[in-house]
Amino acid sequence: MKALILCAGKGERLLPLTATIPKPMVQIAGKPLLSYNLQLCRKYGINEIAINTSHLPEKIKSFFKDGSEFGVNLHYSHEPELLGTSGALNNFRDFFTEDFLVIYGDNLTDLNLESLISFHKEKKSLATLALRRKPKEYETQSLIFADNDMRISKFIEKPSPEQVEAVSSEFKLINSGIYVLSNKILDYIPAGFSDFAYNIFPSLISANHPIHGFIMDSCYFREVGKMEKYKRARQEIESGEIKLNL
Repeated sequence: MKALILCAGKGERLLPLTATIPKPMVQIAGKPLLSYNLQLCRKYGINEIAINTSHLPEKIKSFFKDGSEFGVNLHYSHEPELLGTSGALNNFRDFFTEDFLVIYGDNLTDLNLESLISFHKEKKSLATLALRRKPKEYETQSLIFADNDMRISKFIEKPSPEQVEAVSSEFKLINSGIYVLSNKILDYIPAGFSDFAYNIFPSLISANHPIHGFIMDSCYFREVGKMEKYKRARQEIESGEIKLNL
């Protein structure tokens, strides 16, 4: 299996750190964030990794080069104008010839990718999304509904308070920005800009394609795209409170 790690965003919520480096290069315990995601992929035998770049791409390329020092092979693209989370695949259409993994570059996790991939294959899904349970009262960027078989029936990005309140349980399911995708999904991604959460997943679900959710239990996860979350992740890792299983 191959992977795409999304690294093109400007990281404006991490300013002033990202004024001089791209978001995947912010440091945690003396290492760039991207190195943790490479390590996660390598642990599960995913060595062929695509990386899309836009903001200060030379900072990533000069540090990671071809990836050999990190035990992987890296393949880069550059987006003069951002293509979005799914639009980024347009530069790698010939690279992904079978099921593949997508990780948003501001994630820090030790998720068991083997379990995620096995679940995806078992469900014969077009897309499998790693999901988290979050208390209803917590603010969130996404809201996802699934049946007992974890087939997703609705995906709402930026839900309203009324939509969140309609959730019957005390927990809601939210997107984590980690996906296993069939390469057939490329047939549904248009040229130019598109976004998985706003465009692709809602459209596929409406068309009754098999999209499933995998619950992330018993793993560490922190999305570090905001300064307060980045500081929390640094504190957790650098203090030794959290020991990543990588």
